[in-house]
Amino acid sequence: MTAQPYLSNRRLQRIRAEYFGSAGSGLLTLISLGLIIGIGWAVLNWALLRGSFTATATQAECMAKGGACWSVIAVRWRVILFGIYPYEEQWRSAIACAVVVVMTILSCLPVMWRFWRLAAVWGLGTAAFYILMRGGYFGLIPVDEQQWGGLALTLFLFVTTSVLGMPMAIGLALMRRSDLPVIARVTGIIIDTIRSLPLLSILFAFAIVLPFVLPDALTGDKLYRVIWGGALFFAAYEAEILRGGFQGISKGQEEAAKALGLPYWHRISRIVLPQAFRLALPATINQIVITFMETSLVVVVGFVELLAAGNTAYQTGEWKFAYVEVYAFISLIYFSFVFGLSRYGAYLESRMNAGQRKE
Repeated sequence: MTAQPYLSNRRLQRIRAEYFGSAGSGLLTLISLGLIIGIGWAVLNWALLRGSFTATATQAECMAKGGACWSVIAVRWRVILFGIYPYEEQWRSAIACAVVVVMTILSCLPVMWRFWRLAAVWGLGTAAFYILMRGGYFGLIPVDEQQWGGLALTLFLFVTTSVLGMPMAIGLALMRRSDLPVIARVTGIIIDTIRSLPLLSILFAFAIVLPFVLPDALTGDKLYRVIWGGALFFAAYEAEILRGGFQGISKGQEEAAKALGLPYWHRISRIVLPQAFRLALPATINQIVITFMETSLVVVVGFVELLAAGNTAYQTGEWKFAYVEVYAFISLIYFSFVFGLSRYGAYLESRMNAGQRKE
């Protein structure tokens, strides 16, 4: 018997055992399959087969077809993607989004997994994004942060929150496992206090309350206060995730490093942290995904991010009926980024587990 038929027979046996092992499981499998096919066909028929895609389609034409009216996307896509960013300068916002995507893809390549390479990619990418969006350099017209919006603002909030929050999380996690009781306990109180508060209250405090507490020279722009608040919230949760990774490492490894005379920072950066990140990788990816979705909360402090821009897109007289299509389009954007992050996290986990098995 050749290998291919053997593998096919094994797959058939596995499918039969898992989905048709008994009369009850077989019936449940058929019912579930029927529901999936029925729902899938209904969505396909509504979205594609009977949908209207031309920018000139009216509400009456869309209703006559009985499907989705994607015309609202064809007409209002600029509002969804760029928010209230000046119309003539929206090409800058589009390039800035592309910069973030390229920066993220480069960071995912194993050849770039060196500290200075990643630092160069994120430093240059963030600087390019800011120059494109803010302007004032190289002949670009200045655009105030209050006019940033849409997908570009969502990506900026996500990237800056993660980039600022991860070093803070590492510092908090290391301080909480400090041998000095005062430092460990105070850090634990800070982390637990931040984690006990909802993100909305932290964003509101940093955006609205903080200017009344600090002098004008230290308040800065509202957008950057919101970013620091989100980064602090991210750091508190990620610090606990990393602490769990630290606890999964055998204490004998660090003690052996001490016996060899390795300095503290060498022990942490070369022995402890890599293993802690490996153990905490699934939870870390989950926290990053949550951070991306939580960017929509900044609407409560007056910013027009992707979801708020979508609300603006259909809240006009002629498109109020097409809110489902707008939300479906926004959901597709969120799904693309979140699914990509999740799949990359699964790839990293399998890669690290394979490397651990080889060792």
